[in-house]
Amino acid sequence: MPIPTEPSISLRGNLLTPSGWRLGELHVDAGRIRAVEGEAVDPADNDLPRLLPGFIDLHVHGGGGADAMEGQKAVATLAETHVRFGTTSLLATTMTARRDEVRQALGEITKYLESPSTVAARVLGVHLEGPYINPGKLGAQPQHAQTASIEELDALMALAPIRLMTLAPELSGHAEVIRYLSDKGVRVQLGHTLGSYEEGVEALAHGACGFTHLFNAMTGLHHRKPGMVGAALAHAEYAELIPDLLHVHPGAIRAALRCIPRLYAVTDSTAAAGMPDGEYKLGEQSVTKCLGGVRLADGTLAGSTLTMDQALRNFVTLGLSLAEASDRLSLFPAEFLGLHDIGRLSVGAKADVVTLDADLNIVSVHVDGRLVCGESHVPHA
Repeated sequence: MPIPTEPSISLRGNLLTPSGWRLGELHVDAGRIRAVEGEAVDPADNDLPRLLPGFIDLHVHGGGGADAMEGQKAVATLAETHVRFGTTSLLATTMTARRDEVRQALGEITKYLESPSTVAARVLGVHLEGPYINPGKLGAQPQHAQTASIEELDALMALAPIRLMTLAPELSGHAEVIRYLSDKGVRVQLGHTLGSYEEGVEALAHGACGFTHLFNAMTGLHHRKPGMVGAALAHAEYAELIPDLLHVHPGAIRAALRCIPRLYAVTDSTAAAGMPDGEYKLGEQSVTKCLGGVRLADGTLAGSTLTMDQALRNFVTLGLSLAEASDRLSLFPAEFLGLHDIGRLSVGAKADVVTLDADLNIVSVHVDGRLVCGESHVPHA
């Protein structure tokens, strides 16, 4: 079902363009940026709105009380929830589950894609996180881990557009699987793994191209046994990280920022995102939101309540400029998926725009030029 777009709008303020900040106007026709006008500026010199490319979250399980494994309506709810926090594109992320449950979830996501909400973040496809992970490094994943086969992967890819898959590379046959997925255009991240540094490096050579929630649910760094974290810090161009300042210590985040050129933010958010403290679902499991986090009954961190606007502010508190932080929420995840018409405010790109005030709070969100959140701060052209 085609989604309507605004025929023509103009947005004014401090524009973050690929060539730097401009004070001027962004002109939009039929959902795409037609022109960018303005003079170079330091946004710190004025209080006009800051216009950034829409945020892109490649790892989001839920939000607004809904979990992606629950079906079509739940996917709509999570997409409608996260757009309020500046996310304009996302990957609906599945959990480790029984084979029939994974297949059912993928079918439901496809149903949503055939009739998407018009007031929601764009769902780009699926991040399949599990079940092809190490049963010894489940984290908050249920105990349904298994080894991948090409035959089964073909069946799953026929059900939904799987854009990204998390695998444990050390499992038998997964080197071949990584090569196969890479040839099919599916991005492979290493995660929920007990793999060694050497197995991580080998997986990258086979076509893996990233790491899932860096530092979490993987073998850590030791100076004589550098582990999967060491492989990422030494060799990765891309890796995702949860910058809620709970999953990863600020010092470790700073180390990763120095080592991995295109480290990018994800929320790994659960149904509890955007909701009050209480009990929620994460796949088949119950989790509790309290004290700013989400945990299983045994205290294990189980995803997050992070939203992308808070991820942006957290990066800035760690010393990144607003432009640098924006790249890690928009440009780098777009590049990771090979998408060149989102994640940037440039002529021809989709008009996905997050407008912030001087304190980096959300003012409005546009998707394909449509105002889906907040109030328009400029009249239509």
